[in-house]
Amino acid sequence: MPGTETKEAVTVVGAGLVGSLLAMYLARRGYSVEVLERRPDMRREVIDAGRSINLAISTRGLHALRQVGLEAEALKHAIPMRGRMIHSAKGELAYQPYGKDDSQHINSLSRAWLNKFLMTEAEATGRVRIRFKQRVTHVDFETGSLTVHDDATGETRREEGRVLFGTDGSGSAVRQEMDRVPGFTASQEQLGHGYKELTIPAGPGGAFQMEKHALHIWPRGTYMLIALPNEDGSFTCTLFLPWKGPVSFESLDTPARLEAFFQEQFPDAKALIPDLVDAFFSRPTGSMVTVKCAPWRVGGRTLVLGDAAHAIVPFFGQGMNCGFEDCVVLDGLLGRQGRWEDVFADFERLRKTNADAIADMAVENFIEMRDSTGSPRFLLEKAVEKTLLNAFPGEFVSRYTLVSFSRVPYRLAYEVGAIAGGIVSELSEGLTRAEDVNLERAGQLIRGRLVPFMKEHADGFRTEG
Repeated sequence: MPGTETKEAVTVVGAGLVGSLLAMYLARRGYSVEVLERRPDMRREVIDAGRSINLAISTRGLHALRQVGLEAEALKHAIPMRGRMIHSAKGELAYQPYGKDDSQHINSLSRAWLNKFLMTEAEATGRVRIRFKQRVTHVDFETGSLTVHDDATGETRREEGRVLFGTDGSGSAVRQEMDRVPGFTASQEQLGHGYKELTIPAGPGGAFQMEKHALHIWPRGTYMLIALPNEDGSFTCTLFLPWKGPVSFESLDTPARLEAFFQEQFPDAKALIPDLVDAFFSRPTGSMVTVKCAPWRVGGRTLVLGDAAHAIVPFFGQGMNCGFEDCVVLDGLLGRQGRWEDVFADFERLRKTNADAIADMAVENFIEMRDSTGSPRFLLEKAVEKTLLNAFPGEFVSRYTLVSFSRVPYRLAYEVGAIAGGIVSELSEGLTRAEDVNLERAGQLIRGRLVPFMKEHADGFRTEG
């Protein structure tokens, strides 16, 4: 049990980002950890992970790495992105800072590098054993036993009676087994869009061919293209399109149609992607899903966390950050005396409402990114928001700032964002320039609506960023 002197062995299913980090946290608490990973060892074999190449790591994820001494090394491989660079169909650029100044930025980081790094660091604790090509086919929640198929040898075995953590992603085998438990419910909502990854290579001498310190967006209404910088000077581009319809993956079925589409909608990007046709038709088209389920636990025997419990679409850059925050919260609970059952119940109580909030915000941010980021009204409101952030420090906060640059609970960030957004919208009425915003009126609205709410929920705002 947590807090006892003799720590038992536990099992983690999934050696992805969250599973590898969780194994480190558990090892630090004195547990012996066996990690079962369905895929081969990505450090030794090239595998198609089917996941995006880049991550946007921000305050929550960096805090989680800091607790195990890994933040500094991760940041050596990260590229700060200080704002959005919006590309119009004519190639015109508009820059939108993420925060009140350049100190508030998110970071582009290689998913594969981070996953390999975390696995190696977990093994280096001496308490973590990662076994690859191990597929969980059954969980007996009465006894806590697992049935595991070894894809390398073809053999099947049973593992008895360990506490089990499911960190095996949005298609979680552990969660699917929980579906048999009375009272368990789960929903998987597929986004009506898929995604395709393309590459803008580095220029001569490894030069970046676009602004290095920005997340680039080509917003086009029902679809969009984005690009994140990589260490080697390249950019990973992701095209988000509906599956079906007039402009969709279904409609771009020939090289000629693809090239004409890019020439019309993304001409500046097209000029920088030399292998557009080959890459588009040879690379897989990914799907995106929001997973919500309850409960996240079966007694004191099993707990799902990360994407296995709450997969979200990638449009707030918070999937991994949220999963890493799960590890931090669980670790804090493990630091207290108590039974596994109590720890798991407290964990779900603290995290479920926040996971649901960021899932909803991620879908809303997708609509904002593809529909709104290029509109004059949106640009004006973002400029007004930045003016208020600087004019009323400690009193005015934005949803994006709280989500990306603090560890304030997601649910609180969601509610604050609704109030702050309403204030910005009201102050922007009739304006053509952010500099003309009425700061006296702004102060009245902020102190009348936002400050009282923040005082009422002061405990949530004491979480340090």
